[in-house]
Amino acid sequence: QVQLEESGGGLVQAGGSLRLSCAASGRTFSTSPRGWFRQAPGKEREFVAAINWSGSSTYYADSVKGRVTISRDNVKNTAYLQMNMLKPEDTAVYFCAAQSRYSGSDSMTRDYAYDYWGQGTQVTVSS
Repeated sequence: QVQLEESGGGLVQAGGSLRLSCAASGRTFSTSPRGWFRQAPGKEREFVAAINWSGSSTYYADSVKGRVTISRDNVKNTAYLQMNMLKPEDTAVYFCAAQSRYSGSDSMTRDYAYDYWGQGTQVTVSS
């Protein structure tokens, strides 16, 4: 059974940092894109960041660019999201996701291109 498990969420003050982790089990994703999405209360799920299999290409939403870094460790089958200078508007449930196989650069920011999803971890940023 394939599972993605997020960790690292929590409550932080504005300006603070958090590092989210997404550990995969049940299959390797070493050749698959990984991504992070988030959903705030009353809003649709939105793209945050994505990374290709080697880490050589990364993609970011404009709202987080310059504050967030996505990375991965294929040996550990884990993806990470380092978030700095957090803002109250970053408050959301953060989901990690993985594609079964790469399906083009246009797919990297599209949630429908991701086949596996974690349960989510809550990030709350207080003002």
